[in-house]
Amino acid sequence: MPRRWLWIAGAVLLAIGLLALAVAWAAQQHIGSLQQELVRRQQDSQAQAAEAHMLAKQAQEGMRDNAAKIALLEARVAEVSLQRGQLEDLIQSLSRSRDENVLVDIDAGVRVAVQQSAITGTAEPLVAALKQADERLARFNQPRLEGVRRAIARDLDRVKAVGVADLPTLSIKLDEAVRLVDELPLLSVQEPRKPPPPPAPAPAPATKPAQRSVPVDATASMTAWARAWSDGWNAMWDRVWYEVRSLVRVTRIDHPEAMLLAPDQAFFLRENLKLRLLNARLALLARQFDSAQSDLQAAQSVLDRYFDRSSRRHALATELVRQVAAQARFANLPRPDDTLAALAAASAGR
Repeated sequence: MPRRWLWIAGAVLLAIGLLALAVAWAAQQHIGSLQQELVRRQQDSQAQAAEAHMLAKQAQEGMRDNAAKIALLEARVAEVSLQRGQLEDLIQSLSRSRDENVLVDIDAGVRVAVQQSAITGTAEPLVAALKQADERLARFNQPRLEGVRRAIARDLDRVKAVGVADLPTLSIKLDEAVRLVDELPLLSVQEPRKPPPPPAPAPAPATKPAQRSVPVDATASMTAWARAWSDGWNAMWDRVWYEVRSLVRVTRIDHPEAMLLAPDQAFFLRENLKLRLLNARLALLARQFDSAQSDLQAAQSVLDRYFDRSSRRHALATELVRQVAAQARFANLPRPDDTLAALAAASAGR
């Protein structure tokens, strides 16, 4: 009996050992398969990681290329935008109507005329520009431009009302006065009077053709001789009377020092007078009207003191100096603000 239980126990133990061996072998097989699967998966992961690294590198290169392309596209877009703006401006300038172009031209012309008047010191450029603008607007005959024409008329009246010195004309007058200085007669050097012209010979009486039967009239011959003797006597008397009158000459002299002027000082007197007139001309061109008035007064004083007032050249030179002195006055030239404002309003109302 005990031997039987021993065999049973041994058989059970053997079965348990075999079962344990089978389980251990199955576990070993399972672990091996797991190890193989783990190795395979690790290799796959490494391959995927390498592939992902390569893809990331490619992606980075692609991003750099795309960034360069985007920058180029942005530059092209900016260039296209600039060209589009220029094209729009060109189209807008080309699409302007004729009236708008006229308004722009008039505005530019008036502004240039204001600058020219400020530079030259005369109102002629501004007056000419305003008149030309009014004539151009009158040809269109449009109601919306009437306000501009009224503004031009107001500015034109304001500019004409201001007595602006015409510097080019005044300079020409001073040049003419300088030219006349050398021809002015001095009080200390009087020009000799011209002798009276000899009387014209009396016309000889017309003689009739002599007739054979009539003798020469002795009375007519004596009359012609007496007339010739009378004409000769009168001519001689006029000559003698002229010589007598030339011995004594009465002249009114307000400044005695003018008669004491030495002949060699006449040259310097004329040159100083020329310098005075030229200084006045330079002062006018420089718009120094006070200095010009001072030089003109000094020149007028020299003309009245040392030169013969009865001379026609003296009267002409004095008149030129007086005209320049009367017109050489400073005056502010008004700006055509009404015209510019009306032009801006008409351009904005298109």
